Amino acid sequence: MQSCPVLRRTLDSVMLSSSTTAGQSFERKVWGMHTNKAGVAVIGGGLAGLSAANSLTEANVAVMLFERNSTLGGRLGSDTQTDMGAQYFTARHPAFRQACREWEADGWIAEWSPRLYRHDLEQGLRPSSDDIQRLVGVPGMATLADHLQQSFARQQATITQLQQATDGEWILQAADGAEYGPFTAVVLAIPPASAAELLYAAPSLQQDVARVRMRPCWSLAMTFEQPLPTQVDACFVRDGPLDWLARNNSKPQRAGNESWVLQSTSTWAEQHEHDQPARVITELSRAMEQITGLTLPAPSSSQARYWAQARPAEELKWGALAAPRLNLYICGDWCLGGRMENAWLSGRQAAKALLDS
Repeated sequence: MQSCPVLRRTLDSVMLSSSTTAGQSFERKVWGMHTNKAGVAVIGGGLAGLSAANSLTEANVAVMLFERNSTLGGRLGSDTQTDMGAQYFTARHPAFRQACREWEADGWIAEWSPRLYRHDLEQGLRPSSDDIQRLVGVPGMATLADHLQQSFARQQATITQLQQATDGEWILQAADGAEYGPFTAVVLAIPPASAAELLYAAPSLQQDVARVRMRPCWSLAMTFEQPLPTQVDACFVRDGPLDWLARNNSKPQRAGNESWVLQSTSTWAEQHEHDQPARVITELSRAMEQITGLTLPAPSSSQARYWAQARPAEELKWGALAAPRLNLYICGDWCLGGRMENAWLSGRQAAKALLDS
């Protein structure tokens, strides 16, 4: 798959909001205020943000990455053993294939070859073979994010507003009242709804981003004392509430007891957005029993998580978005139709657009 060109929006007039006046200094928590070199702010510590930050760091650009959560990775998840977010990834684009070869050589990822099945109401459960290489982070998907954090600075903060100073540089305001900056450019690597809230200075770009719709997913993880008596390691589901189920401990370097991850369809998640986790666990467990023909024992542990921004509703081909005159850039897997590979590519494209501007 070839990378998509960056959509560059040139804005002849913009609405700027600044609380500063010429010559005013920032005596609060402002990054770079005592140096002559302002860096780039990357907002969002998922794979797209990590990719953008790494690309800029490799080009000797000073970067500070802002992430509201205590851990990086976004939908890679936060548990090093149970993959409740991204289940695996593929590599199609030459640049991403090369990156994956390097990660595999470093011991960050490994190939996963599950006993793969499909299920639908018409044909039931049946083996499904293909030649797709499936890759996973080891010992968990979440640990890949830790490996990808290079020498850039990192700050846990929820950014609520971007302010442009009179010299064109950006000051970031956080929910706790802290301010960070100045920055010569900002890369937004967050879901479209969150990005749109920060794009008041680029109304055309804001309108495009605000129209992007993301769909949710419920994810359920269950651990059992004994292995379940089934040949299934993973299954694509085409009917009912489930979209996917997988024996998590069939992946490389997953230690511990038998563990399974079930993920719902977006439609079911939309219909059950406000369900209590206990009901979700019951409903999705019942669906797994119908698919596998098993009577599940009581799990030793179970947890359900609602991903509100799990998947883009449509497959866009934007690559990344930019307002070059404002030094604002936007990236994310949703800019290319989802998938981990596209998150990485989108971050790289945003960084390239910034470096080329």
